[in-house]
Amino acid sequence: MSMNRRSLIGAAGLALAGPALEGAQAAEASKPAAKAPPPVTKILAQWILGSSYDTLPEPVRREGVRSFLNWVGVAVGGSHHETVNVAVSALQPFSGPPQAGLFGRTERFDIMNAAFLNGVASHIFDFDDTHLKTIIHPAGPVASAILAYAEMKPVSGKAFLDALVVGIETECRIGNAVYPNHYDAGWHITGTCGPFGAAAAAGKLMGLTEQQMVYALGLAASQPVGLRESFGSMNKSFNPGRAAANGLFAAILAAKGYTSSDGMIEARRGWANTISTKQDWSEITDGLGTRYESLLNTYKPFACGIVMHPTIDAAVQIRDQDHIRPEDIARVDLKVHPLVLELTGKTAPKTGLEGKFSIYHAAAVAFVEGAGGEKQFSDRAVNDPRVVALRRKVMPVVTPGIDAAQVDMTVTLNDGRVFHRFIAHAIGSVETPMSDAQLEAKFADLAAGVLPEAQAKRVMQLCWSLPDLEDAGAVARAGVQGA
Repeated sequence: MSMNRRSLIGAAGLALAGPALEGAQAAEASKPAAKAPPPVTKILAQWILGSSYDTLPEPVRREGVRSFLNWVGVAVGGSHHETVNVAVSALQPFSGPPQAGLFGRTERFDIMNAAFLNGVASHIFDFDDTHLKTIIHPAGPVASAILAYAEMKPVSGKAFLDALVVGIETECRIGNAVYPNHYDAGWHITGTCGPFGAAAAAGKLMGLTEQQMVYALGLAASQPVGLRESFGSMNKSFNPGRAAANGLFAAILAAKGYTSSDGMIEARRGWANTISTKQDWSEITDGLGTRYESLLNTYKPFACGIVMHPTIDAAVQIRDQDHIRPEDIARVDLKVHPLVLELTGKTAPKTGLEGKFSIYHAAAVAFVEGAGGEKQFSDRAVNDPRVVALRRKVMPVVTPGIDAAQVDMTVTLNDGRVFHRFIAHAIGSVETPMSDAQLEAKFADLAAGVLPEAQAKRVMQLCWSLPDLEDAGAVARAGVQGA
């Protein structure tokens, strides 16, 4: 039989590669067998379905309600940002039936698009809740998915709250298992873990069987979204929005019997091993039903990356308590953790979205305006000549021994006087949490100009009353424009 030139080259290549392949296979075979992971996906599915409102400890219920209130507030506040306007305009021609509304707006979309758009709106200000152990923003993917579903298929407030807590627990525990290696590789962890939370919560409300829930988690594993390169652009808020829609999508398919692997989280070529060099299965399985990540959720008093909060806190304290004027400042020295400059090292932001990732802007605007809310991270604030001038005097230095949640600030004035603050736990942290009254004030400020004051108060009250609602979708209907 004749052999053409291509076949001859291929055969020769195989002959040459043979010893190398055999050697690699032998080396692989000689390695000690890795300990098989526990059936994480199945264990999670069983716990998700076994949870109920009655089994949730009272502090967990309370934090679930606070998470929901905060999420609704930021979704209302972000509802008319340019990013949401663009997304609404782009998706409206392709939307299915008008099944669910958007906070602060009049448009209605099918539940997949509504979940995405409310998820985008809730994250665009970077003002949403944060699980500090992983830097996941838990409520966005989960609440966006299940509130859209609750408008189409009414569910009680108790069932909704249980699903919300279960979803938050699922995504945060999975995040714990791979953080920080997964995040350090460049993944936006809210977008990669969020689909698990949304799928778990939505699947629970849909009444999935255990096998269907395993499939839902597996389908969620196939849909990680979000890279840290997107920070400072509209793309960042795309990630939790897409995570919400992806998780809902997974649960809907699983409910009809769409299959997946039974071990999509823990398998050798499953989610955790593929996208991280760290896999701590105990973080997922240990203490299910007794240790709740919901109790570690925090709420932002400042509308920017969480690692800048200690700096804003310190600047506002020095400004207000020591009566410092911005024009009198010669320099601001900051001792910070490496993550601060890695995440927020933009020296010359040009837009409000970029300002949310500039430690230079955060310090400067806090001294100039005495605050760190959404108005301080607008295009107007970023380009204010007073802020621009002061941010050139901000000198952050990575310093050993400084935690990511800390800052050591020294302010030197033109006349030589020096002022100092060390922040161990900024306001909004687990150790220094925002009070209910502060959350309400944040909600009211975000809703101002979007909803009339009386309507905003009504929505707020519905959020606080979530466990008593016969229909959780009432919150969504009350929060649309003109309700």
